[in-house]
Amino acid sequence: ARRVGADGSDSDVPLDQVIKGDRLRVRPGDHVPVDGAIVEGTATIDESMITGESLPVAKKLGDKVTGGTLSQDGGFIMSAERVGNATLLARIVTLVAEAQRSQAPVQRLVDKVSAWFVPAVLLAAIVTCIVWAYFGPEPKLAHALGVPVAAGVLYPAFGLLLSPMIASAAMSLSSVSVIANALRLKKQRF
Repeated sequence: ARRVGADGSDSDVPLDQVIKGDRLRVRPGDHVPVDGAIVEGTATIDESMITGESLPVAKKLGDKVTGGTLSQDGGFIMSAERVGNATLLARIVTLVAEAQRSQAPVQRLVDKVSAWFVPAVLLAAIVTCIVWAYFGPEPKLAHALGVPVAAGVLYPAFGLLLSPMIASAAMSLSSVSVIANALRLKKQRF
């Protein structure tokens, strides 16, 4: 940041040494160092990083400027109003970081349901496989393996070897096999 002294001289200071009330000079092509208000001069400011608006905004005496935005043309002197973690950009960064660390309520519900549902489906597929292997029609092994493949039980074991397209085709074909076997059993009527 470029601090303007009482005598009008400029001195470069690290951003962490800027305090509220400092007068800062912003030249064309410079980024606005902190949030504040223009006290002298005019400029066109690119605020797209904050607002998303692609057109620059003309700023004049008394207008607010936001830290991190870009002065495209015209130089000005501003009074620092919010510095450090109090700036708009710092607050946005903090909110985004909190949002990334937190979990949506629906995600917690999904996690609870899947903690019980996935093992239940896997257990049902394994039990069905065993029942088909002992009591199903010939070929018993093919019919027995069709159910866990349809349920996706075997995908983790072969997932590294199978592309998703091949795996989905295998699951679709095994589903057809399960339906066909169900129709055959319906015709046999024990």
